[in-house]
Amino acid sequence: MTAAGPAPEKSIHLVDAINQVFALFRLNYHNQFYSAYSDTELLNQAKRLWLEALSHLTEKQILTGAKKVIETSDYLPTLNRMLQCSEASAGNDGLPSPHDAYQEACNAPSPKASYGWSHLAIYYAGLETGWYRLANEPESSSYPAYLENYRRLCREIAQGKQLISPMPPALKEELKPPLSKEESRAHLKQLKDQLALDN
Repeated sequence: MTAAGPAPEKSIHLVDAINQVFALFRLNYHNQFYSAYSDTELLNQAKRLWLEALSHLTEKQILTGAKKVIETSDYLPTLNRMLQCSEASAGNDGLPSPHDAYQEACNAPSPKASYGWSHLAIYYAGLETGWYRLANEPESSSYPAYLENYRRLCREIAQGKQLISPMPPALKEELKPPLSKEESRAHLKQLKDQLALDN
């Protein structure tokens, strides 16, 4: 699969980041690491899986996530734990962490299209998950669905997708200029005449 623009360079950097992560894990979780990745083929499969799952993140986020894992866990992390730690680190084109994005989506007032989103990915992930669902279902049910949509959008943004700002609802009536004093008097006289009222 080839992509236009700077994507190949980004891919090279991400491959380097994944290799660095596994090198860090090998040093810090020596026995666990060799037990989990007993042969080169298994290790390469794991690296490919992690590369695909972490492709929406920057090299810096991935390495920061790995360092956080090492500092907070005595055990070799799962891919899910690595995702959580990497997404929690700042600086991915202004994208907030998934849970912060979820909270913003849940708390944003209506109309959603005119709200000042901190990033448009939050709006589109909320739209795909469903505003009713986000407002009415418990977090245990709505967050996993939102997370899936948000991560997919983050991957697409990392691959160059541009999100278009949603159109705010159009005003129903065009504002008319105020009437002059003479026009106001004539309009008032016309209304009085229609109602047959005395002056």
